[in-house]
Amino acid sequence: MIIFATVNQFSNMNKVILITGGSSGIGKQVAAYLQLQGAIVYGTSRNPDMVEASEVPLLKMDVRQELSIKEAVSYLIAKEGRIDVLINNAGVGITGPMEEIPMAEIKNNFETNLFGPIAVMQAVLPQMRKQKSGLIINVTSIAGYMGLPFRSVYSSSKGALELVTEALRMEVKSFGVEITNVAPGDFATNIASGRFHAPVLEQSAYKAVYQQQLDMMNEHVDGGSDPIEMAHAIHKIITAGNPKIHYKVGAFMQKFSIVLKRVLPDKMYEKMLMNHYKL
Repeated sequence: MIIFATVNQFSNMNKVILITGGSSGIGKQVAAYLQLQGAIVYGTSRNPDMVEASEVPLLKMDVRQELSIKEAVSYLIAKEGRIDVLINNAGVGITGPMEEIPMAEIKNNFETNLFGPIAVMQAVLPQMRKQKSGLIINVTSIAGYMGLPFRSVYSSSKGALELVTEALRMEVKSFGVEITNVAPGDFATNIASGRFHAPVLEQSAYKAVYQQQLDMMNEHVDGGSDPIEMAHAIHKIITAGNPKIHYKVGAFMQKFSIVLKRVLPDKMYEKMLMNHYKL
């Protein structure tokens, strides 16, 4: 059950919003909150008929399939006549020693976390250029600012999306379209249950340390922040009018780690991470 502290603070926010991955976790919370604020919100799911008690209407979309994306976007434009905001939220986690992660799983992660969001942006941009207005919010991750041990694939797919956003902002600014990144830290969601993790192999050279890292990751998620913080942050971005390039949402130390990476020598920062992860 989703409970909100505030109701309809901005009753004039009658924007048409599409949020991918809106059937669970952060996406579900954000979608429901924005609808509460007066927006016309559509979420997406690969299997909307199997989703129980969705607060918002769900369109069938698999971000790994271009035809699925085009059909959902075309339907929304035909129904509402416009798309004001795209929130590229769909994503999946992945963990494991790089040496042992199946290549098929690495490709699937990039299809979902990078190529999928790019394809959705390509689908909505013609309409936004026609409107001469629009906002795209790419949900990345604080993990995308640094290479984290046993999360190399996840960090790199989210980091790549950050750079895509930086470049695309400049390409579309003259059309009245704004693009920004929102990087969450650890939030208390069901992401761990949907994450692919390479199995802890009995004969693996990484067995002990990888199991330790898995336990630590799950603890961080279980003890993470309330996803309503992301809903509030995204709402503020939508109503701000002139969004920044990057936003970070999460615990202070998680956000501060990005600052430390900028100011510390590379090897000193690496040593700090290794100490934190007990490597």
